[in-house]
Amino acid sequence: MKRGRMNLKQVHTEQDLKLKQCQSIAQVVSSDQIEIREDAKVDNSSILFKLKKKRRSSPFCNLVVIMGSFLGLALTRQNIITTRRRKRKRRRSRDMSEIPLDLLIEILCRLPGKYLARFKCVSKQWSSLISSRYFCESLYKTIRQGKQQQQEPHLYMCLVDDDGQSALLSMSPTSPDNTTCFLVDQDLSIPEMGGYFLNVFHGLMCFSVRKKACIYNPSTGQRLILPQIKKPNIIADQGQVMYIKRHYIGYDPVDNQHKLLCTIVMYCDRLFHLKSEHWVFVLEAGGSWKKVVSHMNYRPHAPFALGQYCYISGSVVHYLAWHDMYTCAIVSFDFRSEELTTIVAPDDVRADMSIPALEMKADLIECGGKVAIFEHSKLKIEGMVVLWVLEDAEKKEWSKKSLVLQPCQRHLVQADTELILKGTTRDGKVILAPFEMHPGFYILCFDLGSNDLRKVDIKGVPHHWFDKECYIDLRLMDENESLIYLET
Repeated sequence: MKRGRMNLKQVHTEQDLKLKQCQSIAQVVSSDQIEIREDAKVDNSSILFKLKKKRRSSPFCNLVVIMGSFLGLALTRQNIITTRRRKRKRRRSRDMSEIPLDLLIEILCRLPGKYLARFKCVSKQWSSLISSRYFCESLYKTIRQGKQQQQEPHLYMCLVDDDGQSALLSMSPTSPDNTTCFLVDQDLSIPEMGGYFLNVFHGLMCFSVRKKACIYNPSTGQRLILPQIKKPNIIADQGQVMYIKRHYIGYDPVDNQHKLLCTIVMYCDRLFHLKSEHWVFVLEAGGSWKKVVSHMNYRPHAPFALGQYCYISGSVVHYLAWHDMYTCAIVSFDFRSEELTTIVAPDDVRADMSIPALEMKADLIECGGKVAIFEHSKLKIEGMVVLWVLEDAEKKEWSKKSLVLQPCQRHLVQADTELILKGTTRDGKVILAPFEMHPGFYILCFDLGSNDLRKVDIKGVPHHWFDKECYIDLRLMDENESLIYLET
């Protein structure tokens, strides 16, 4: 019995010792290490004092209360950490607003366009800044001055079938030299995306969709569909059923405006009773179509059926057109003065052709900063192209240069389908593409300087486009030039 009583006393003594240790630890922690909120309703020290009186009767309850006090202290510490984090965020936002505007623009101008489009979501201030004309001009100057690393160009393909279904595909090169293969990396197809007569300028794409002009910025995702011209002045006469509408985008550097030129053409079969007129749309808030006043010597013309265009300067666009079935000319439109000029091509361009408008295969390119006609009617049969360069527009002086393919490259142009010109690369190589879509689609890059022809494969095009006839258009565009925001 005595041993049992001694054991019970020893047990109670050990429990009292443990309880005192817990109380002392709680008092030290609460007084020296952790700040307790002033508005706390329960005083931890008073709780511990009461526990001393009741520790013999309910030791388990004492431990629960102690653990609760520790939990309250932990929550208090978490609130302190949360408050500090909020203060840091406020400090960061205040520091960001204190960055000088010029420095902020300089930093943003060095970023790719796709990141700038995302940064518009940071705040209303950033969205307004990135969308402003001043920032777009600064970005364009930065790119032109070479302050930013040159990015790889993107190839864009428009496809339209007979049912009106269209697609717009983005492709990137798989090799650093851009001479091996382009692979589809993004399908941009949405309703009314992709159309006829694709042209690009300053990172903007323009194409025709159901007789309307659509402008698309692939970097920002902005898309504008312009209204139709409600009352064109030319009216179809009896027998006039042919109708052509072409759109060309350009820039007025003086008024800092992007504009769109629309050419409307009506004629009978074989260009009889040809009529044409031109309209301009200023891409700004409240813009509308305005008719271009033709000069006294104006002669109606019809752009080439699958004709290309070129820009020698950003404010002037040039394209080939027919005055009749036998006479072709270079048409130039100045977006600054909104005036049209025409220069008739040399007679030798259409030599040995009975009906040039039906037989000639030619289009405009830029060659050494000058307008040139790339004539390739004999490329498939003889492997030869003729380059007509307009040396002096005022004196109407031309130079001629003939290029003959190397025998080992003749097989590249002897396919069953015809080849059509699709612009030039950044370094001046002429792009030729098959007229029809088929498996194993490709393009040819013709280097006029070295007289070299290379094949570039196009991969990743959806297979359902191979099983039907469709319209194909291609354009090469630098991705880092595409951050212009338009208002209409």
